[in-house]
Amino acid sequence: MKITRHRTLAATVVGSLVVGGALGAAFFGPATGSAQSNNTTTSTPTVFNGSGGAAPSGAFRPIETKSHEANESAQREAQEDAGQVPTVP
Repeated sequence: MKITRHRTLAATVVGSLVVGGALGAAFFGPATGSAQSNNTTTSTPTVFNGSGGAAPSGAFRPIETKSHEANESAQREAQEDAGQVPTVP
């Protein structure tokens, strides 16, 4: 009798897996999903600027405090004076 119970349990588990696989294939098979989309709407990409706030205005404004200027090289100061974003330390 113990062997009969084990075989019945094994048959139940196998049957459940087969039925579950068939239902899964029917509901989530290739008919319901595809890689292509017929959606023709376009969206504009969102630009993340890292600060979480509004986008920068685009104008470069150097820091002109005396303590900051004391640590700058002449090349960096020249780039700032020319209105460029500094590329040298």
